[in-house]
Amino acid sequence: AACGGTLRGPEGSFSSPNHPGPYPPHTLCIWHIEVGAGMAIQLTMDAFSRAGFRSCPPSPSLAPCPCRFCGHQLPPPLTSSRHIMTVLFVADEGVADTGFFATYQARNATEKTCSPAEFSCGNGECRALESICDGWHDCPDGTDELNCTGVSYPAFGSICEPVEVEMCLGLGYNATSFPNIWLAIPDQAGAAEVLQDYQTLMELACYQHLRLLICSLFVPKCTPDGGVLQPCRAVCLAAELRCQHSLGLLGILWPINCNILPDSNDPVECFQP
Repeated sequence: AACGGTLRGPEGSFSSPNHPGPYPPHTLCIWHIEVGAGMAIQLTMDAFSRAGFRSCPPSPSLAPCPCRFCGHQLPPPLTSSRHIMTVLFVADEGVADTGFFATYQARNATEKTCSPAEFSCGNGECRALESICDGWHDCPDGTDELNCTGVSYPAFGSICEPVEVEMCLGLGYNATSFPNIWLAIPDQAGAAEVLQDYQTLMELACYQHLRLLICSLFVPKCTPDGGVLQPCRAVCLAAELRCQHSLGLLGILWPINCNILPDSNDPVECFQP
Protein backbone atom coordinates (compact mmCIF):
# COMPACT_ATOMS: atom_id res chain seq x y z
CA ALA A 1 0.00 0.00 0.00
CA ALA A 2 1.16 3.53 -0.70
CA CYS A 3 2.50 5.44 2.28
CA GLY A 4 0.40 8.59 2.12
CA GLY A 5 -0.84 10.69 -0.77
CA THR A 6 -3.94 12.60 -1.85
CA LEU A 7 -7.25 10.77 -2.18
CA ARG A 8 -10.07 12.38 -4.17
CA GLY A 9 -13.55 11.26 -5.11
CA PRO A 10 -16.78 10.51 -3.23
CA GLU A 11 -15.44 7.31 -1.64
CA GLY A 12 -12.31 5.24 -1.35
CA SER A 13 -10.05 3.18 0.88
CA PHE A 14 -6.44 3.11 2.07
CA SER A 15 -4.29 1.16 4.49
CA SER A 16 -1.03 1.17 6.37
CA PRO A 17 2.05 -0.12 4.47
CA ASN A 18 2.05 -3.92 3.96
CA HIS A 19 -1.40 -4.37 5.53
CA PRO A 20 -2.53 -6.96 6.56
CA GLY A 21 1.13 -7.77 7.07
CA PRO A 22 3.22 -5.90 9.66
CA TYR A 23 4.08 -2.29 8.89
CA PRO A 24 7.78 -1.29 8.87
CA PRO A 25 9.23 0.58 11.86
CA HIS A 26 10.05 4.30 11.72
CA THR A 27 7.22 5.06 9.32
CA LEU A 28 5.43 8.37 8.81
CA CYS A 29 2.56 8.41 6.27
CA ILE A 30 0.16 11.30 5.65
CA TRP A 31 -3.01 11.04 3.58
CA HIS A 32 -5.01 14.08 2.45
CA ILE A 33 -8.65 13.27 1.65
CA GLU A 34 -10.62 15.75 -0.48
CA VAL A 35 -14.28 15.56 -1.50
CA GLY A 36 -16.61 18.11 -3.07
CA ALA A 37 -17.09 21.51 -1.44
CA GLY A 38 -20.05 21.54 0.93
CA MET A 39 -19.59 17.86 1.74
CA ALA A 40 -18.22 16.18 4.86
CA ILE A 41 -16.06 13.05 5.09
CA GLN A 42 -16.99 9.98 7.12
CA LEU A 43 -13.97 7.82 7.93
CA THR A 44 -14.40 4.24 9.12
CA MET A 45 -11.64 1.96 10.36
CA ASP A 46 -12.57 -1.54 9.19
CA ALA A 47 -9.44 -3.07 10.74
CA PHE A 48 -7.11 -1.53 13.32
CA SER A 49 -4.17 -2.92 15.27
CA ARG A 50 -1.50 -0.44 16.21
CA ALA A 51 1.19 -1.00 18.85
CA GLY A 52 1.36 2.21 20.87
CA PHE A 53 4.15 4.54 21.87
CA ARG A 54 5.20 4.47 25.51
CA SER A 55 2.04 6.45 26.21
CA CYS A 56 -0.98 6.87 23.99
CA PRO A 57 -4.01 8.29 25.77
CA PRO A 58 -7.25 7.40 23.99
CA SER A 59 -9.20 10.16 22.24
CA PRO A 60 -12.78 10.57 23.47
CA SER A 61 -15.20 9.66 20.68
CA LEU A 62 -16.94 13.04 20.85
CA ALA A 63 -13.82 15.16 21.15
CA PRO A 64 -13.01 17.53 18.29
CA CYS A 65 -10.10 16.15 16.30
CA PRO A 66 -7.08 15.95 15.97
CA CYS A 67 -7.69 12.49 17.46
CA ARG A 68 -5.01 9.95 18.28
CA PHE A 69 -5.59 6.20 18.35
CA CYS A 70 -3.40 3.19 19.12
CA GLY A 71 -3.76 -0.25 20.57
CA HIS A 72 -6.18 -2.86 19.27
CA GLN A 73 -9.58 -1.28 19.89
CA LEU A 74 -11.41 -0.27 16.72
CA PRO A 75 -11.76 3.55 16.67
CA PRO A 76 -15.27 4.98 16.27
CA PRO A 77 -16.34 6.36 12.87
CA LEU A 78 -15.10 9.94 12.44
CA THR A 79 -16.89 12.67 10.47
CA SER A 80 -15.05 15.80 9.36
CA SER A 81 -16.44 19.30 9.74
CA ARG A 82 -15.22 20.27 6.27
CA HIS A 83 -14.65 18.70 2.84
CA ILE A 84 -11.03 17.85 3.65
CA MET A 85 -9.44 15.50 6.16
CA THR A 86 -5.84 14.62 7.03
CA VAL A 87 -4.91 11.17 8.36
CA LEU A 88 -1.45 10.44 9.74
CA PHE A 89 0.13 7.09 10.54
CA VAL A 90 3.24 7.12 12.73
CA ALA A 91 5.18 3.96 13.64
CA ASP A 92 7.97 3.87 16.19
CA GLU A 93 10.87 1.44 16.46
CA GLY A 94 8.95 -1.05 18.60
CA VAL A 95 7.23 -4.28 17.66
CA ALA A 96 5.34 -3.92 14.38
CA ASP A 97 1.63 -4.65 14.18
CA THR A 98 -0.79 -5.17 11.30
CA GLY A 99 -1.83 -1.51 11.11
CA PHE A 100 -5.18 -0.49 9.66
CA PHE A 101 -7.56 -0.59 6.72
CA ALA A 102 -9.88 2.40 6.36
CA THR A 103 -12.71 3.44 4.07
CA TYR A 104 -14.17 6.89 3.57
CA GLN A 105 -17.19 8.36 1.87
CA ALA A 106 -18.53 11.84 1.22
CA ARG A 107 -21.79 12.82 2.84
CA ASN A 108 -23.90 15.95 2.81
CA ALA A 109 -22.50 18.29 5.46
CA THR A 110 -26.01 19.45 6.38
CA GLU A 111 -26.85 15.88 7.42
CA LYS A 112 -24.09 15.90 10.02
CA THR A 113 -25.24 16.09 13.65
CA CYS A 114 -22.92 18.18 15.78
CA SER A 115 -21.92 16.92 19.21
CA PRO A 116 -23.01 18.72 22.41
CA ALA A 117 -19.55 20.31 22.52
CA GLU A 118 -19.96 21.82 19.04
CA PHE A 119 -21.82 24.67 17.34
CA SER A 120 -23.70 24.09 14.08
CA CYS A 121 -22.82 26.63 11.37
CA GLY A 122 -25.49 27.79 8.97
CA ASN A 123 -24.22 25.37 6.31
CA GLY A 124 -24.24 22.37 8.67
CA GLU A 125 -20.52 22.34 9.47
CA CYS A 126 -19.52 21.93 13.12
CA ARG A 127 -17.19 24.11 15.17
CA ALA A 128 -16.13 24.02 18.83
CA LEU A 129 -18.39 26.02 21.15
CA GLU A 130 -15.36 28.14 22.07
CA SER A 131 -15.40 29.54 18.52
CA ILE A 132 -18.66 31.43 19.12
CA CYS A 133 -18.03 35.18 19.37
CA ASP A 134 -14.25 34.81 19.59
CA GLY A 135 -13.58 37.48 16.98
CA TRP A 136 -12.72 35.06 14.18
CA HIS A 137 -14.96 33.73 11.41
CA ASP A 138 -14.59 30.01 12.02
CA CYS A 139 -17.75 29.12 10.07
CA PRO A 140 -17.51 29.74 6.30
CA ASP A 141 -20.78 31.69 6.48
CA GLY A 142 -19.76 33.67 9.58
CA THR A 143 -22.70 32.49 11.69
CA ASP A 144 -20.43 31.93 14.70
CA GLU A 145 -19.91 35.70 14.91
CA LEU A 146 -23.54 36.82 14.52
CA ASN A 147 -25.39 38.64 17.33
CA CYS A 148 -22.22 39.08 19.36
CA THR A 149 -23.00 42.13 21.50
CA GLY A 150 -21.03 43.32 24.49
CA VAL A 151 -18.12 41.00 23.70
CA SER A 152 -14.54 42.15 24.27
CA TYR A 153 -11.83 40.31 22.37
CA PRO A 154 -8.37 39.72 23.81
CA ALA A 155 -5.49 41.40 22.01
CA PHE A 156 -3.98 39.16 19.37
CA GLY A 157 -0.58 37.80 20.25
CA SER A 158 1.81 35.31 18.74
CA ILE A 159 1.26 31.69 19.74
CA CYS A 160 4.95 30.93 19.29
CA GLU A 161 6.83 29.44 22.22
CA PRO A 162 10.57 28.82 22.74
CA VAL A 163 11.89 25.44 21.60
CA GLU A 164 12.60 23.37 24.73
CA VAL A 165 13.13 19.88 23.24
CA GLU A 166 16.81 19.25 23.90
CA MET A 167 17.61 17.35 20.71
CA CYS A 168 16.05 20.15 18.62
CA LEU A 169 18.04 23.07 20.06
CA GLY A 170 20.55 25.02 17.97
CA LEU A 171 19.02 24.15 14.59
CA GLY A 172 18.55 27.63 13.15
CA TYR A 173 15.13 28.34 14.62
CA ASN A 174 14.22 28.83 18.26
CA ALA A 175 10.43 29.14 18.25
CA THR A 176 7.73 26.51 17.74
CA SER A 177 3.97 26.20 18.07
CA PHE A 178 1.75 23.53 19.62
CA PRO A 179 -0.40 21.52 19.43
CA ASN A 180 1.19 19.91 16.38
CA ILE A 181 -2.00 19.28 14.39
CA TRP A 182 -0.17 17.22 11.73
CA LEU A 183 0.98 14.56 14.16
CA ALA A 184 -1.63 15.08 16.91
CA ILE A 185 1.08 15.90 19.48
CA PRO A 186 -0.31 18.16 22.23
CA ASP A 187 2.88 19.76 23.53
CA GLN A 188 6.68 19.75 23.49
CA ALA A 189 6.86 17.06 26.18
CA GLY A 190 4.89 14.76 23.88
CA ALA A 191 7.15 15.62 20.95
CA ALA A 192 10.27 14.88 23.00
CA GLU A 193 8.88 11.46 23.92
CA VAL A 194 8.09 10.54 20.32
CA LEU A 195 11.47 11.80 19.10
CA GLN A 196 13.22 9.33 21.40
CA ASP A 197 12.17 6.65 18.91
CA TYR A 198 13.92 8.57 16.10
CA GLN A 199 17.19 9.18 17.96
CA THR A 200 19.12 6.51 16.03
CA LEU A 201 18.00 8.02 12.74
CA MET A 202 18.88 11.56 13.82
CA GLU A 203 22.40 10.55 14.83
CA LEU A 204 23.31 9.27 11.35
CA ALA A 205 25.96 11.31 9.57
CA CYS A 206 24.58 10.69 6.07
CA TYR A 207 22.99 14.14 5.67
CA GLN A 208 24.07 17.39 7.29
CA HIS A 209 20.54 18.65 7.93
CA LEU A 210 18.88 15.35 8.92
CA ARG A 211 18.27 16.39 12.53
CA LEU A 212 16.75 19.66 11.33
CA LEU A 213 14.42 17.80 8.97
CA ILE A 214 13.14 15.37 11.63
CA CYS A 215 12.79 18.07 14.29
CA SER A 216 10.92 20.42 11.98
CA LEU A 217 8.25 17.75 11.47
CA PHE A 218 7.71 17.03 15.17
CA VAL A 219 8.67 20.46 16.62
CA PRO A 220 7.63 22.74 13.73
CA LYS A 221 9.18 26.12 13.08
CA CYS A 222 6.88 28.95 14.19
CA THR A 223 6.58 32.10 12.08
CA PRO A 224 6.15 35.63 13.48
CA ASP A 225 2.41 35.58 12.70
CA GLY A 226 1.94 32.42 14.76
CA GLY A 227 1.82 29.95 11.86
CA VAL A 228 4.18 27.05 11.25
CA LEU A 229 6.44 26.18 8.32
CA GLN A 230 7.13 22.67 7.11
CA PRO A 231 10.47 21.82 5.49
CA CYS A 232 10.53 22.06 1.70
CA ARG A 233 10.20 18.81 -0.21
CA ALA A 234 13.67 19.22 -1.71
CA VAL A 235 15.23 18.99 1.78
CA CYS A 236 13.43 15.72 2.45
CA LEU A 237 14.33 14.22 -0.94
CA ALA A 238 17.99 15.12 -0.48
CA ALA A 239 18.03 13.44 2.92
CA GLU A 240 16.28 10.35 1.55
CA LEU A 241 18.77 10.05 -1.33
CA ARG A 242 21.81 10.33 0.92
CA CYS A 243 20.58 8.24 3.84
CA GLN A 244 18.83 5.28 2.22
CA HIS A 245 22.03 3.21 2.08
CA SER A 246 22.95 3.84 5.73
CA LEU A 247 19.41 3.04 6.86
CA GLY A 248 19.38 -0.10 4.73
CA LEU A 249 22.44 -1.38 6.57
CA LEU A 250 20.46 -1.01 9.81
CA GLY A 251 17.38 -2.68 8.34
CA ILE A 252 15.37 0.56 8.53
CA LEU A 253 13.24 1.97 5.73
CA TRP A 254 13.21 5.72 5.03
CA PRO A 255 10.32 6.82 7.30
CA ILE A 256 9.03 9.98 5.61
CA ASN A 257 6.83 10.33 2.55
CA CYS A 258 8.52 13.41 1.09
CA ASN A 259 5.72 13.94 -1.44
CA ILE A 260 3.41 15.32 1.24
CA LEU A 261 5.74 18.28 1.87
CA PRO A 262 5.45 21.57 -0.07
CA ASP A 263 7.08 21.36 -3.51
CA SER A 264 8.39 24.92 -3.41
CA ASN A 265 11.45 27.03 -2.74
CA ASP A 266 9.35 29.99 -1.59
CA PRO A 267 10.32 30.84 2.03
CA VAL A 268 6.70 31.84 2.66
CA GLU A 269 5.49 28.29 1.92
CA CYS A 270 8.29 26.20 3.44
CA PHE A 271 11.83 26.54 4.70
CA GLN A 272 15.25 25.26 3.73
CA PRO A 273 18.47 25.18 5.80
